[in-house]
Amino acid sequence: MKTPNRLLTDWLRQTGWSRGELARRVRSRAAEWGHPHVFADASSVRRWLEGESPRWPVPDVLADVFSAHFGYRVTTYQLGFDSETVADRSLVYSQSYADTVEAVTELGRADVDRRKFLTGSTFAVAAAVGPSRDWLLQTLDQAPDPGRKVRLEDVTAVKNMFGAFQQMDIFQGGGSGRLALAAYMNEHVFPLLRQAHSDDVRYALCEAAAEQTYLLGWMAYDNGEHGTAQRYLIQSLRLAEESRNPALGAHVLAGMADQATLLGHPEEGRKLAQAGRNALSRITPESQACLSDLWALEGRALARLGEKKAAAHAVVQSEHASSNVDQDSEPEWARFIDPAYLNGEHAMTFRDLGDNEQSAVFARRSIEHARSQQRARRGAMSQAALAASHLQNLDLEAAHAAAVRTINLSQQVKSSRCIEAVEDLRRRMVPFGQHSLVADFNERARVLAA
Repeated sequence: MKTPNRLLTDWLRQTGWSRGELARRVRSRAAEWGHPHVFADASSVRRWLEGESPRWPVPDVLADVFSAHFGYRVTTYQLGFDSETVADRSLVYSQSYADTVEAVTELGRADVDRRKFLTGSTFAVAAAVGPSRDWLLQTLDQAPDPGRKVRLEDVTAVKNMFGAFQQMDIFQGGGSGRLALAAYMNEHVFPLLRQAHSDDVRYALCEAAAEQTYLLGWMAYDNGEHGTAQRYLIQSLRLAEESRNPALGAHVLAGMADQATLLGHPEEGRKLAQAGRNALSRITPESQACLSDLWALEGRALARLGEKKAAAHAVVQSEHASSNVDQDSEPEWARFIDPAYLNGEHAMTFRDLGDNEQSAVFARRSIEHARSQQRARRGAMSQAALAASHLQNLDLEAAHAAAVRTINLSQQVKSSRCIEAVEDLRRRMVPFGQHSLVADFNERARVLAA
């Protein structure tokens, strides 16, 4: 039995239209959009009100009809059509700024409300590389919708919030503050994108929104919600383009590369990291922190592909770029790209290459820096890399000690990546059979997972 669409019923009641009048307007607007085949009558409207979901493009046409009547944007989500169209639309790197604003706004609302179609969405490999190509090639000019003028002071308030949420992610994990950030974006940031701006304010606003949207994607990624994360990252990349900030776009590509490699698509990860480096090469001066990150992530992908020399070269290039970083000139979003992070990534690169000695060297460097900063998530992941290197050297006692430290640190954050690192160690300990240290670790891991 269908659930009546009370939202659509309420919108129709506010207009004062009959069902037949709404149907007439839908037919007329659909024809204007180039869809003369769309049919709607009073019976169609009755079925929609009773809970039937009309086929595309009818939900979008309905949203446009109501928007024109009320004088402000009404989305399909607000009309009660929370179908797969929102999840699908947020995978698209749109040429239209207005469509991008609608896509990221609907994505944010669906995320906060924990809509089933979004939480169940999966990572789409085909959608991973295309946006990087479009970002590099497209230049877009469409203006935003008219409305109240947004001032630079509004943008400054948004940017000031970024640091607080980024710190929350770094020290508490992506699962800690993401829904609070999504709620903040829905309430304060996405509405600003719909309002009028001068060019300088528009660029600054899109930059701030891209930073925050990226952080939403990164938090979802760290929390294991990869379908949601991918959609946020694609929309962040589009907003970064609108901001005319190629370094920020390259940073988003780094996140996309990291995710692709983690999910078993290292070739796509390599391409995304290279696309980011190509973009940075056009900037003077380029962000050395971002460049270092892109080289590190390219190394991670190359290691998964088994390209040992190329991966080792990428690590060397990453270290070279890192040595040239001037923190005072780097944007706030690059603050996490530091020795704790980079050495941790290099440790995992050499782990995947089977170079136990190098992996342990970089892991210990990362652990030292992470400990001094009290960064439990990074410390846990680097302890896991160290434990893996000990296991490859058949030193179970040292591996157990590092693995227990991994669990202890993982308990301090909400991060699925930490849980996955622990599960990876469980798999790596299988060859050691029923040894008491293995049993002890497995029991600790079971408690953590529970």
